[in-house]
Amino acid sequence: MKSMILISVVFVLAVLMSMVGRGGGNFYVPVIIAAGAGMHQAATTAQLILVATAAAALIVYQKHQTIDWKLAAVIDIPTDIMAFFGGYYAHLFSGTLLKLVFAVLLVIASVLMLYPMKQRTTKEKQGLGYWRRQYAGAKYVVNLWIAIPITAVTGLAAGMVGISGGSFKIPLMVLACGVPMRVAIGTSSAMVAVTALMGFIGHAVRGEFNPSLALPLVFAAIAGGLLGAKFSIKTKPEKLKLIFGCTTLAAAFFMAFSAYSSG
Repeated sequence: MKSMILISVVFVLAVLMSMVGRGGGNFYVPVIIAAGAGMHQAATTAQLILVATAAAALIVYQKHQTIDWKLAAVIDIPTDIMAFFGGYYAHLFSGTLLKLVFAVLLVIASVLMLYPMKQRTTKEKQGLGYWRRQYAGAKYVVNLWIAIPITAVTGLAAGMVGISGGSFKIPLMVLACGVPMRVAIGTSSAMVAVTALMGFIGHAVRGEFNPSLALPLVFAAIAGGLLGAKFSIKTKPEKLKLIFGCTTLAAAFFMAFSAYSSG
């Protein structure tokens, strides 16, 4: 009975998270802990769920051409490298400390997305480090001086606590680089899959992977990822932004409560 509830919760979360290009590790980790797993085992399992959810969503997003693969390749490389090290060295930090730090960062990310800020336009700085992109009829400028450091730090922290980093990458793309919300969601899903995989490998090599716990949840996540991506394509960008901000804020409180309970 307990396992069926956990599988159902993971499915619902996968639908919601894939709609807004987030992994959802902020929710998966506390839920798996509540089911009886330890922090580091929960982080490992959550990373694998993130891989499955994002990979499933990619099928739909690629079909509708909402993934800027070149953008994903450039800004996600530092994220992926640091996610591996984050997963590998996570044992050096207490689970409670990691949760509290991420709760604060998630509040910041959610406020940025909920606050009525205008996206940046292409009429901005040019030169070294400012990459002008044109994709799916949209034009935007990627500030690599901001994007690379933020994604690297995001990868390190995300790998440690078992999340994907989508909570921070989407505000970065939308607010700092002017990427359209729908393209940011699709591109984030591509980055989520790789970042989570690197974090999972970092945890797994330390023997923290439990197949009997993870595999049933992975199948639920795949189904949820496919369904959520289809919903996302049919939803207006303004509503997607609102959903993203609200779910990120909820994740922050969920993570803080989990830290308080375990602490």
